[in-house]
Amino acid sequence: MSWIQLSSGRGPAECERAVALAWQRLQQEAAEAGLSVHALEIIKGKTGDYQSVLAAFTTSALPASFCQRWQGSLLWVCPSPIRPGHARKNWFFSAHLFDPQDGHLPELAVVDVEFSSCRASGAGGQHVNTTNSAVRARHRPSGISVRIETERSQHANKRLALQLLAHKLAEQQQQQNQQHQQQRWQQHNELERGNPVRVFDGPRFLPRN
Repeated sequence: MSWIQLSSGRGPAECERAVALAWQRLQQEAAEAGLSVHALEIIKGKTGDYQSVLAAFTTSALPASFCQRWQGSLLWVCPSPIRPGHARKNWFFSAHLFDPQDGHLPELAVVDVEFSSCRASGAGGQHVNTTNSAVRARHRPSGISVRIETERSQHANKRLALQLLAHKLAEQQQQQNQQHQQQRWQQHNELERGNPVRVFDGPRFLPRN
């Protein structure tokens, strides 16, 4: 299973809009490629758009052509829909594909995680999870908690919950580093200076390539 994180970095609200539009485009292109992807965590921004989206593909291996389009610096070229008349038209954000089991995440002791089952909160439809297979997991030492309801099996949701907890714990550890904020600024500045792997145009977020 592969995960993808779309992030606006330290960019302004327009970059958050780009992430929200990119998430819609990613789901569309995944469906066209016969891939299944679902959000694990969405962090909303200042104006209701998305600072970041963390999502999982259920496919064991992703096509190389798909990965190349969604890995690295991305650019949305569009007049600001949030600040009319603003001179800037280039809004950078990033996509990062990774394997949650490749060892870059900290290992969690299952005894430190408290699980509880709950009903899914889907909007309806024939595929909504109506059983108690949704899982809430809390990492006792850190207090971090997550909720997963994307899979029909409670066992599968527990596995995803552990991976998401590990991801959030890694982020927390990074944030505790005194240089974290400076590194994030540098990362976004480098992102803007670099050549984007893909460019999207206009309010309809149409890809150039």
